[in-house]
Amino acid sequence: MTDSHYYSRKVKRRGNYALISDVIRGITVEFEVVPGLFSYKRIDEGTKLLLEHAEVPEEGVVLDMGCGYGVIGITIAKLNPKLRVYMIDINEEAVRLARRNVIRNKLDINSIIVLHGNLYEPVANMAFDAIYSNPPFAAGSDVVERIIVEAPKHLNIGGTLQIVARKGAEKIEKLMKQTFGEVEIKASKKGYKVLLARKLKL
Repeated sequence: MTDSHYYSRKVKRRGNYALISDVIRGITVEFEVVPGLFSYKRIDEGTKLLLEHAEVPEEGVVLDMGCGYGVIGITIAKLNPKLRVYMIDINEEAVRLARRNVIRNKLDINSIIVLHGNLYEPVANMAFDAIYSNPPFAAGSDVVERIIVEAPKHLNIGGTLQIVARKGAEKIEKLMKQTFGEVEIKASKKGYKVLLARKLKL
């Protein structure tokens, strides 16, 4: 596995914290960020595209896999406050900032759980109604593949895996189809693809 600055357990602080904000699907979001984390100058285009086209359950429990400073999970929670949202990242600083950003966006800290750990390990015995991810491609293909291949055992029947990809999008689309049987392209823009696969059977 290739290590990267945003797929590691710790990151050095290389500058002052800053605030970034954006409007996604009519929802205003604001994030405290720090240099060294992925997409710290602005919300990544791929992440925005995923959120703009994300299928959001009316109720239930969802997961933001590789949450960084919290963009996907926090935005989904603001789009539907009835959801219980879990967020996971291997990077300690990202987890700390994600927790701060939950409060900054005035969300219920009892309904959004931010966990530190590697991939699905912190939620090993849980199943979700949706899993969202902008996978850490710089971490290596094995990490990205695990997010996809291990997703079905962490999804309820009818639950979805929703991923945005640019580099290696065709390979990811193929792997999602092999894993789930079918995959849908929800959006395509500037080389990014938003892919959705649904668990239809045990």
